Amino acid sequence: MNLDKLVAVSGIGGIHKIAANRDNGIIVQNYETGKKRFVGSRKHQFTPLGSVTIYSQDPEEVIKLSDVFEAMLEKKGTLAPPATSSSKEALHKYFADVMPKYDPDQVHASDMKKIIKWFNYMDQHNIFNQLEAEPEEEDSKESKESKEDKEEQPADKKVEEKTS
Repeated sequence: MNLDKLVAVSGIGGIHKIAANRDNGIIVQNYETGKKRFVGSRKHQFTPLGSVTIYSQDPEEVIKLSDVFEAMLEKKGTLAPPATSSSKEALHKYFADVMPKYDPDQVHASDMKKIIKWFNYMDQHNIFNQLEAEPEEEDSKESKESKEDKEEQPADKKVEEKTS
């Protein structure tokens, strides 16, 4: 799961797709409406989901947010995420079931609430399904481009052979 194009913006609810970067902010696309808008860096803070990690019990390792989301998706049928208003103990119990390697001393309840909130939003808006479909589209584009390049190269060689 590739979360590199997704961002959470302070003051604007939900998860957005990065459409373009600017010097003084970014242009984001809303998943619900598909509309794009400029969000200035002077007024808002950005959290790129691809760079979010949580602490693990091994001090040399961290757990990527994409790995947490994948584990939550796998267990969604048998273990639903708790409400964000749940107690600290319930949140820690859920994360211990989903990601047994996480460090309960360094991952705070507020962090878990944020992750659950993002997961619920993405699940409700079918963003996980869209993320799975996007790499297939990019792979097919790349393969088409490489086929076109291969087809063009022999044609160029034929022209060179005729002129020499």
